[in-house]
Amino acid sequence: MDIGIPKEIKDSEGRVSLYPRAVSQLVEAGHRVKVEHSAGLGSGFQDEEYLKAGASLVTVADAWQSDLVIKVKEPLPSEYPWLNSQILFTFLHLSGVDPRLTDALLKGGTTGIAYETLEAPDGSLPILAPMSAVAGNMAALVGAYYLGRAHGGKGVQLGRVLGQSHGKVLVIGDGIVAQHAARSAAGLGASVVMLGLDARKGEVLREELGNRLTFLESSSEEITRQLPDTDLLIGAVLRRGAKADFVVKQSQIKILSEGSVVVDVSIDQGGCIETSRPTSHSHPVYVTEGVTHYCVTNMPGAYPRTSTLALSEAVLPYAIRLAEKGVDALRDDSGFAKALNTYQGALTIKTVADDLHLGSVYRENPFA
Repeated sequence: MDIGIPKEIKDSEGRVSLYPRAVSQLVEAGHRVKVEHSAGLGSGFQDEEYLKAGASLVTVADAWQSDLVIKVKEPLPSEYPWLNSQILFTFLHLSGVDPRLTDALLKGGTTGIAYETLEAPDGSLPILAPMSAVAGNMAALVGAYYLGRAHGGKGVQLGRVLGQSHGKVLVIGDGIVAQHAARSAAGLGASVVMLGLDARKGEVLREELGNRLTFLESSSEEITRQLPDTDLLIGAVLRRGAKADFVVKQSQIKILSEGSVVVDVSIDQGGCIETSRPTSHSHPVYVTEGVTHYCVTNMPGAYPRTSTLALSEAVLPYAIRLAEKGVDALRDDSGFAKALNTYQGALTIKTVADDLHLGSVYRENPFA
């Protein structure tokens, strides 16, 4: 099979879908891998390394003209003309991005297989998970940065000063993003409150972090109680394959004191905070209600080397199966089949069809 790896063009996106060692495994299995010139440079992988791995270096047009195209982020408008009947394996986040992408995928007859809805046998999300971990770690760090007075914040440092803890971080959610954000914030020395729905996860994290973490059941009332003395609010809510719910309303954001910071990690699925809107690494923040909002839709792109290494390891086993069997690889694995979002001009994921009001083009997943 011809496999194309285009260079990512999203703002300040340095990741690449597969690093050279992963490419070499596909080549050794008899597949032809075409890597766009400079695709790996942002992650520190030179063109020569891909050549040694057995890949061909090609133009963007050649990379897209493949049976299977493997990317990191969703195609942007300038890439829509390349969409045709190929298999596209990447993050899609159709409920949270420009609806024109869904239209382009359907018109092109593209088989869109999304990383974020692919499930392992145990119900976990094996490709989303490593990127969630990176984003969670980053949420605490970037939040601490923007709390600095020189960066528009209230001047509260998240950390311990001669044994005294400073700063309060409120994490909403209890999944991988939330857990990593809580660990990072607690590691800095801040007081951390996590609002979640799974008490078992809270117990496990409480055993690890001790009295640095308070876990409470999430509710709108509890959010309101926690906000007055919160310095950093991290939104980490996930609805699989669907637009995130607004769990924090604008009226609640007004409760935060001026100079507080919001980091909405759910923004690639539309955001879980009502005052959130997508931002980029070039223009990462804006201020609403006196609160700095950081809502970058490709947060892990800020650490492309680490992210690419983790992403490639997660993607490769599924890429090998697609290269060997094409879309029929989905028939062997119900969790893999859940990754199918578009097929033969139809939407095959009900949550997206509902979010985008596209019930007329929804068809049941033929591989489920």
